[in-house]
Amino acid sequence: MAIFGPFPTVKKQLSADPRFAAAIPYVEEMLKAGSDAGARIARIEAGNTGRIELAGGSFALEQVYAPKARPEGFFESHQKYIDVQVIVAGEELMEVADVSRLVVSQDYIPERDFTKYADVSDASVLRMRAGDVAVFFPEDGHMPSLHWRGQGLLRKTVVKVPVA
Repeated sequence: MAIFGPFPTVKKQLSADPRFAAAIPYVEEMLKAGSDAGARIARIEAGNTGRIELAGGSFALEQVYAPKARPEGFFESHQKYIDVQVIVAGEELMEVADVSRLVVSQDYIPERDFTKYADVSDASVLRMRAGDVAVFFPEDGHMPSLHWRGQGLLRKTVVKVPVA
């Protein structure tokens, strides 16, 4: 099931798993004040995404966007990659539910590593702030990118870590 919280706490939970060997130092650099990675995501314009290749088949999608209203969101899951979603600046809500409790609304698309699910009203809600991380495994249906409070853009990176 999903792991979430401030990066130092999540790092402790992931550090023994070799699948996260490339993700952990990347996230550390991204969240370090004055880092080149932080400066890079600060330069991304709203609505754009940059892709950064990492070791071991992992990659990061650096994103800048305005979080959306809950009715515009949807649940999704992935089979090939684990999502490590990192809030760099801003705040958003995320929802998560075990895929066994969700109904598929769009079958798995292998090219996109994506399954879409019908909405549910009883998912767990995560309130994510700068420095927080949520790790979603294949069994975690998740709805990220939701507006929480305040105004403005969200700066986030999503590290895609191969399951195998």
